[in-house]
Amino acid sequence: MNNPAEIADATLRAGENKLNLMRNNKGRLAVASMMAGAFIAFGGTLSLVVGFGFPEISAGNPSLQKFMAGAMFPIGLILVVTLGAELFTGNNALLIPAFMRKRCGAGEVVKNWTLVYLGNFVGAMAFTYFMVYYCGLTANGPWHDAVLGIVKAKTSMSWGVVLVKGIGANWCVCLAIWLALSSKSFTGKALGCWLPVMAFVVLGYEHCIANMFYLPLGLMEGSDVEVMKCITANMIPATLGNIIGGALFVGCLHSYLHLRKQ
Repeated sequence: MNNPAEIADATLRAGENKLNLMRNNKGRLAVASMMAGAFIAFGGTLSLVVGFGFPEISAGNPSLQKFMAGAMFPIGLILVVTLGAELFTGNNALLIPAFMRKRCGAGEVVKNWTLVYLGNFVGAMAFTYFMVYYCGLTANGPWHDAVLGIVKAKTSMSWGVVLVKGIGANWCVCLAIWLALSSKSFTGKALGCWLPVMAFVVLGYEHCIANMFYLPLGLMEGSDVEVMKCITANMIPATLGNIIGGALFVGCLHSYLHLRKQ
């Protein structure tokens, strides 16, 4: 496996590759971003179906329900890391080493985050509508009530709580990416992705790209929560928290500690 300094060097190269993709081929960037949004929505679907599919068992074992949901969700990040998709929350950290080495300016970092965020939203929405809502995967049974409850819960927290939970979520996600870069095998990369992402789902942290699946699905299923409340009460603070958790707690911190002097 790679040591922390080698991981930091790998993140620098990854960030430079992402910047070059944005500079030279925005069409590929758009496709890779939409692909990542669909992958995360896929993980969210599996998490929802399995996590809430055993109400008799989980009724008396609330942590078991959370673990089952958390165990399924990481498939999305495993696909992103393995297949080279562009994920906003991952890029929150991966562009920071290049920025700290002055390989790019703040404007390019913000531009990349904006383009990838929009692409993730398109991919997540398309998957949510066609592969979940249109297919009726959550129209009946415990899943319909579960997704309505998820939307209610995600929009009922205070702005500050969502912000802090957003920090926690992307701290975990970006640590997962760093762990994946420590390994040279698929098994190691998958395990590196699985552990921290499973943890953030179990702990109930807020991931803005995952919420591009949960919140729209709840609205499609008939939630009485307004679209604007979903945006202002959850998506905005979760996104800001994700940026802080990824860029500061992982990108800046680990680059400062381990990026080789040049």
